Amino acid sequence: MIMDVHSTSLEGMLLCQGSAHTDSRGSFTVTYNREELAEVGITADFLQDNLIKTCRGTLRGMHFQSRSPQGKLVTVLQGEVYDAAVDLRPQSPTFGRGEGFLLRADDQTSLWVPPGFAHGCLALSKDVIYLYKVTAPWDPEGAHVLAWDDPNVALPWPLLAGQKPVLSSRDTKGLTLSAVSDLLL
Repeated sequence: MIMDVHSTSLEGMLLCQGSAHTDSRGSFTVTYNREELAEVGITADFLQDNLIKTCRGTLRGMHFQSRSPQGKLVTVLQGEVYDAAVDLRPQSPTFGRGEGFLLRADDQTSLWVPPGFAHGCLALSKDVIYLYKVTAPWDPEGAHVLAWDDPNVALPWPLLAGQKPVLSSRDTKGLTLSAVSDLLL
């Protein structure tokens, strides 16, 4: 196997650890291998790659689609992020629970976020570049935001005391978990 795959506390979400082959020229890492991921249950048909460039303190999310949910394979190419997801699948035993992970460009770890999850990312380093593959196209009419700071989810964002993240105007209007639950029924 090229990758080590580890379960998380949320049903279906996985951490995929690649290994870098390094020599005097630099390094080579496999960040996606369809056959290996299929062996652990990730049979995603990726439709698009999204490349994000951002800076320290920027929080993007918690984004989800009520129609055409997207699965995402997130990989940090430069810098360091706190990447988080919340299970919004109504029939899931982990519905409403969230979990976050520190992802760094130098540790070759990717996060698989299954369809039906809200997803967000906080940039922790000065400059961040990350790539995520998606399984469904963006659906503007079905696109929503779960409040990043909803106390019912209580994600432990690594912010300094009193620090407010940089948010888009859309992300400042995130829904509560209760409102999201009503939306999904």
